[in-house]
Amino acid sequence: MSIAERKQAVLNVAFRYLDTYRELLQEEGERSNSFPKCVVLFYYVLFYFILCLFVFSSTDEEKESRKKQVRPLFRHFRRIDACLQPREAFRGSDEIFCRVYTPDHSYVTIRSRLSCRVGEILALVREKLQYSEDQPVLPGNLILVAVTSAGEKAVFRPSDEAVFTTLGVNTHLFACEPSELESLLPLPEEIHWTPGDSKLHDMSAEEVANQLVVFDWELFSCVHEVEFVCYVFHGEQSRWRPLNLELVLQRCSEVQHWVATEILQCQSLPKRIQLLRKFIKIAALCKQQQDLLSFLAVVLGLDNPAISRLRLTWEGLPGKFRKQFQQFEGIADPSRNHKSYRDQIISLRPPLIPFTPLLLKDLTFLHESCKTFHGELVNFEKMHKVAEMVRTIRRYRSSQLAVDTETSPSHLQTKAYVRQLQVIDNQNLLFDMSCKLEPKDT
Repeated sequence: MSIAERKQAVLNVAFRYLDTYRELLQEEGERSNSFPKCVVLFYYVLFYFILCLFVFSSTDEEKESRKKQVRPLFRHFRRIDACLQPREAFRGSDEIFCRVYTPDHSYVTIRSRLSCRVGEILALVREKLQYSEDQPVLPGNLILVAVTSAGEKAVFRPSDEAVFTTLGVNTHLFACEPSELESLLPLPEEIHWTPGDSKLHDMSAEEVANQLVVFDWELFSCVHEVEFVCYVFHGEQSRWRPLNLELVLQRCSEVQHWVATEILQCQSLPKRIQLLRKFIKIAALCKQQQDLLSFLAVVLGLDNPAISRLRLTWEGLPGKFRKQFQQFEGIADPSRNHKSYRDQIISLRPPLIPFTPLLLKDLTFLHESCKTFHGELVNFEKMHKVAEMVRTIRRYRSSQLAVDTETSPSHLQTKAYVRQLQVIDNQNLLFDMSCKLEPKDT
């Protein structure tokens, strides 16, 4: 019997049941002021028929084809919320949905707290696999592994907490038995790339820069000052506490790889030069709006070895843009303890978005170069310096950034694009793409 015939048979039985008991239901309703029990029974049976209808909607062949199908990429938890909604701060008690993959790249979706321990995650995975048709045999001793797009693996301990916040841009969680660890591979879409024109060609540099600034401000505003201190002073012991700070750091890395990805996927030399000009203009606009996080991330992305070696692309850039980029590289120059950057940020007034990795570097140096205790005495001089750094971070956000509320279709399209950047973070793959565009002998 075909699927259509099965559906028709179920519907025939349901309609016959309805015709048979219609008069009885009407009489029962007239005699009783309360909700008739037979009505409840009727709807219960009718629900059963509808359920059967859905069960018959797939055959064994269809189930088998779904097993062989590669699942689409499920975004990291920070992107699950609607990309067009303002970002709100995460807390350790917040519940999220996350996909955990198995060695064959099928997955289960679990719901857990951000601060959940690895042992709890594995228990949820085991429970889901127990009812999964893709996993007829329940695995034995499971371990949780983070696999990067480059194939690097990190095994978590059962006592580790908030592992979601430690994942990179294209890093995914896998649950497997210890014997399957070596066989784990990145998802297919993380290994292969498709050349083509970028959506960025159709967007203005002004609009992209505005959306970068707005999103960076939302992320930076979600970070409590205490997260900076916890990140440096407690490290892995309180990994779940600075999770909003982790997202800012991941965003910085994401923007850098986005710049390289967009340029290297462009096969046409003239369009590649056009993209290079656009990114330099975006960096200038971010700097103008005092978003030093995206400004330096774009500059560092253009300084990626896979981009800087594209001689033909850089030679096609007008002299005005080359000179401007050299000035930007001077601000990003780390010599003399980032003096150019520090001179730049001192001259700015809030609101501004600092280059967060450098804030953490300064705080780490302060923590490691000064003892917290001298015998049984507290080093208050160190505490005063930490407090001063916290006040500096607070000063950056002492004024509110003016947010553009335009809702035109093109505006929303750019906003969604900026908040869901598709990037390649495998440096070896980026370099291979670069060599194919411009071989070494050209």
